[in-house]
Amino acid sequence: MTEITHIPIDTIANFMKDTFQALGVPEDEAAICADVLIMADLRGIESHGVGRLKYYYDRIKRGQHRTTTEIKIIKETETTALLDGQHGMGHVIAYRAMHMAMDKAQQYGLGAVAVRNGTHFGIAGYYPLMAARAGMMGLTVTNARPAIAPTFSTEPMLGTNPIAFAAPSDGPHPFCFDGATSIIQRGKVEVLSRAEKPIPAGCVIDAEGEPLTDPDQALEDFGKATAALLPLGGAGEELAGYKGYDLATMVEILSASLCAGVFMKDLLGFAPDGSQRPYMLGHFFLAIDIEHFIPLAVSRFITGQIMRALQEARKAPGEERIYVAGEKEYENEQRIRKQGVPVNANLRQELQTVRDELNIPGYQDYF
Repeated sequence: MTEITHIPIDTIANFMKDTFQALGVPEDEAAICADVLIMADLRGIESHGVGRLKYYYDRIKRGQHRTTTEIKIIKETETTALLDGQHGMGHVIAYRAMHMAMDKAQQYGLGAVAVRNGTHFGIAGYYPLMAARAGMMGLTVTNARPAIAPTFSTEPMLGTNPIAFAAPSDGPHPFCFDGATSIIQRGKVEVLSRAEKPIPAGCVIDAEGEPLTDPDQALEDFGKATAALLPLGGAGEELAGYKGYDLATMVEILSASLCAGVFMKDLLGFAPDGSQRPYMLGHFFLAIDIEHFIPLAVSRFITGQIMRALQEARKAPGEERIYVAGEKEYENEQRIRKQGVPVNANLRQELQTVRDELNIPGYQDYF
């Protein structure tokens, strides 16, 4: 395991903003990108925080993300909109799309926005949490490049296709579920590679359907489509792996069929002639204004009661605590704000590379 150091939140956030600006992203949009990434680190989702900065750096350098985000409205009604993200920064596209859905919901009760030609937007949970902070419920889904093998297959066909939902409560934090429809996602494999740890057996398979536990080998094989992630539930039907497979397919439909977007293998980032192109992801955002149904305070109380009832359920032998979605992330945020973001030696090296190649001053004391 590589050595861990902790870097202050503000330092990491400012460095990410400086990096995006150095790459040509306007200051206000760079701030949005950095905020989405730092939120991942705060919530303990290392796969999508500063550890993903080099990922965006490389894609921008390859021309797969436009650094200035210019969203085009294709169609709009009082409660719906279809947007074309035009391959801008995914965080900015998603942030603005969710705001549009929330504005519509505030006026009409519901707001739904579909997006085509989006790009990777960080943690899906960031966007429904925007709704929860505004007294609404929010839902976000997105497709992604192929990674998950269908049940009874070894071929990566579906993206990790996350589902994220948040609802305000009367407790210290909202309910917030944010999870891929695979057991683990590629970003987690990248984290394991940097930490020099194996992949747990049963998460990734090779072309013969055998477990693959070497993260470096898995990352190499993902690029050749000779390795695949398993859906929630795992291989076969014994533990209901078809449920994760079907949920991933549901997300693919919501992310492509409402926006006339591309799907599955057309999301690999390559044109028919083999040249690289933007990933052309599809997204879907839903905001529900609770006050159009019942008083917000009543909804908050009921959601809080549901969460508390689950936490107070009979515990399994040897277990001291039951968690609900968003609770560990909330507690992690309190800890990370005090301790700083954990960064290992391999990630520090990545950040040094970005810093030096872009000639960003002022961070030599940290990495």
